[in-house]
Amino acid sequence: MGLEIELDSVDFITIGTVGPKGRRVFYLQAGGQGRLLSLIIEKEQAIAIGEASRDMLDRLERSLGLSNDMPDMSRMDMELRDPIEALFRVSRIGLDYDKGRDRVLIVAEELIVLQEGQDPKPVSPSIVRLWVTRAQMRALGLRALDVAKQGRPNPTRNGRVLNYWT
Repeated sequence: MGLEIELDSVDFITIGTVGPKGRRVFYLQAGGQGRLLSLIIEKEQAIAIGEASRDMLDRLERSLGLSNDMPDMSRMDMELRDPIEALFRVSRIGLDYDKGRDRVLIVAEELIVLQEGQDPKPVSPSIVRLWVTRAQMRALGLRALDVAKQGRPNPTRNGRVLNYWT
């Protein structure tokens, strides 16, 4: 049975990398309620978080008449915190918005790699739920896109073949 962790009041959230270009490991990291959670994500997932959060927040601001919570990135500490110990590698990430609480929900699901012949039914992935403000989500999206572009111009030329199934 997988873990279920919910941080209902996130003090900080960021995306960062560890390692040299071409071999960077991307992390989604959040802290709150006395916990520090680090999850491994792919570069493509970081880009997707950046683009999806921008689109979602822009749409919410237009449709609900919400203020634009554009953070001052120069004043924010968006660096990864130590210790960076990954809880799991993420397979899927989802975003949602709770209008009553004015909070964005980020749901990350663990990637489960089955051994040959292993029955998938008893295996359930761990789930992490992170509740963040719109300003935190906007900052995370901007940070995600910035971190992703700091790598090589063409990540497909790294000698690896990546296949994704959803």
